Amino acid sequence: MTIEKREAIRLSDGRELIYFDETTGASRADRPDTRDLPPPPPTSQLRHDPLVDEWVAVAAHRQTRTFLPPTNMCPLCPSTPDFATEIPAPDYDVVVFENQFPSFSDRVKPDEIAALTDMVPVRPGVGRCEVVCFTSDHNSAFGALPPSRVRTVVDALADRTAEMSALPGVAQVFPFENRGIEIGVTLSHPHGQIYAYPTVPPRTKLMLAASARHLSATGNSLYADVLAAEQKSGERLVASNEHWTAYVPAAARWPFEVQLAPHRKLPDIPALSDAERDAFALIYLDVLKRFDALFDKPMPYISAWHQAVTGEGRDLGYLHLQLFSIRRAADKLKYLAGSESAMGAFVNDIVPEKAAQLLRDAFDKSHV
Repeated sequence: MTIEKREAIRLSDGRELIYFDETTGASRADRPDTRDLPPPPPTSQLRHDPLVDEWVAVAAHRQTRTFLPPTNMCPLCPSTPDFATEIPAPDYDVVVFENQFPSFSDRVKPDEIAALTDMVPVRPGVGRCEVVCFTSDHNSAFGALPPSRVRTVVDALADRTAEMSALPGVAQVFPFENRGIEIGVTLSHPHGQIYAYPTVPPRTKLMLAASARHLSATGNSLYADVLAAEQKSGERLVASNEHWTAYVPAAARWPFEVQLAPHRKLPDIPALSDAERDAFALIYLDVLKRFDALFDKPMPYISAWHQAVTGEGRDLGYLHLQLFSIRRAADKLKYLAGSESAMGAFVNDIVPEKAAQLLRDAFDKSHV
């Protein structure tokens, strides 16, 4: 199923909200936001750390964001006569809206942007942050969605990636989902986020540099060669279909980490064909079910779409999804200790080949 209707409205504080519906039924756009909200906060500051050549966002307004509210006060559920939420309609399929507490936005206060020292320039965190609600069912999860709804989510992400990539100053668009309080989720309703970064993030910079070196040395795409090598080996493969392969990276940093890659080199989600979007829904749901089956309980995870940058180096990008969990055993989590947090030098407790085998073995339990 693809999106049949797209309707955009403005919330009472001026933020944009978009309904992505799977049918052409009654309009949801005629439901106004009845709340009396303050104006959205100004955008964050970006402060440059000269020691590692990285930009750090400082967004003090996020300190007051909603934290684990009771179910009857969830801001991501549809509105009811008794409680108005971020979504004015009484029901929805997929909905996207500007984050009320954004890390990046276009609301600049020039008087707050000034260099701190001769070594630390400051600039506005101009970009955009959106929330993506996958379902109106508060008690559901992404892994419980039907393939048709996953397709709708992918179509919505394609829509937002295209629009946000065209915004002035945006360097990369990053859709992601955090699941589980162990990960740090502050709202339990099934949802993800999309960040339109004003700078190229550190991990992407490293990936671009490695890809450029490989291209110069071999004339080939680095990610395409890595994917081909994993497909040839087969030792770390978890699942595959006509258009996608899911595998555990040979140098996985996390106890359970899977990358899902299309078989064609594509820059971003909008470039996926209809067949590739449908095939993604099937393989992703398969992998999510395996994650939950590993320890017979919901697996906390981060699901991160790696897309091409919007400017220089865009030709080096290869769209893929990185899915990983901090759970290393039924009753144990991997915390980032001194080596990982201070130095960025990871130590994995689970051998990647063993992780892949466990995920392959989880098929029977996950498909009962």
